[in-house]
Amino acid sequence: MTRRDILTAASSAALLSQVAGNAAAEPIPNPKGKLGMGGAPTSFGAHNASMRAGRPAGPNPRDPNYVAPPFTDEFFEYCHSLGLGGAEMANVPSDPAAIGKLKEKVQQYNMHISFNVPLPRNEADVPRFEAGVKTAKEIGAWSLHAALTGRRYEDMKTLADYRASFDNNQRMVALAAPVVAKHQLRLALENHKGWSAAEQASWMKRLGNDFVGVHLDFGNNVSFLEDPMYTLETLKPWVFGAHIKDMGILPYEHGFLLSEVPFGEGFLDLKKMVDILRQKDPNMLFDLEMITREPLKVPIYTDQYWVTFKETPPQQVAKFMEMMQKNGSKKALPTIAGLDLPARLKLEENYNLACIRYARQNLGL
Repeated sequence: MTRRDILTAASSAALLSQVAGNAAAEPIPNPKGKLGMGGAPTSFGAHNASMRAGRPAGPNPRDPNYVAPPFTDEFFEYCHSLGLGGAEMANVPSDPAAIGKLKEKVQQYNMHISFNVPLPRNEADVPRFEAGVKTAKEIGAWSLHAALTGRRYEDMKTLADYRASFDNNQRMVALAAPVVAKHQLRLALENHKGWSAAEQASWMKRLGNDFVGVHLDFGNNVSFLEDPMYTLETLKPWVFGAHIKDMGILPYEHGFLLSEVPFGEGFLDLKKMVDILRQKDPNMLFDLEMITREPLKVPIYTDQYWVTFKETPPQQVAKFMEMMQKNGSKKALPTIAGLDLPARLKLEENYNLACIRYARQNLGL
């Protein structure tokens, strides 16, 4: 057994012991209504998996043959039960009765809502996208959310692969941009480990559409050796909303491990980041994304990692390495190794409730 195996086993046992004494998820009062922190579905993976038990795994919205699953408002109800101020939904309903029911709930609960409506892949796909935009607008959506890429350093094997992917992303957004401008509903593109902050900022400048901007993920660009404050400041002019999370980091033989951790246990200055975004827009909305999973491996000591990064300044790398050394986690990162679904669910609830309480007490969310 390796040192990591020992640490992982010890961590799992400690977490299970901690979770065993916790009650089931309970609502935490939300005095800010729709301006309070909402929930992203990725923060509730085990919960959503338990709701899907016995059903096929969900499709990948970035797959060219993607077909949205039937709409359910269960996740919106679950976020409300936790006292959250909103929810990011996987898709929009198509049934008129479901549309009316959800619209009524959004108003009754005073919650914000956003939707992941897959962007058009070609001209023929625009009417389908526009129908989704119109439905989202009717329900009262704050924005649309889109995560168009996977992890660049894993998915792209050559620089040409990356450039082709980026060109395709830009074509899709170019098709979507006139539609969202027409209906005056904002489209927020998440920095989803596909583009550096500088690349995304340059794209937003070129696009010049007031209804297309950024959904800022607080931690994703750490995998690009970016200081989170640099990412925020670079993308700030275009930010419509955010996935709020805290991050833990530890070295491993091929690079570093990166993991979401409960608020206050990581190295991000959450208070400062929230304050900066609220100064930009007092109505800025934040959705919790505390993903309970295995730490991600970011293999910066391998040649393959750098294949699509040809212009990363040496000063940025040096600054990041110094930051990693200074802010490395003092304990093992969260893990779900060896946990069955019920145990993962309890662990996830524990982490999410801890984040919600921290946000209420320390972040004004």
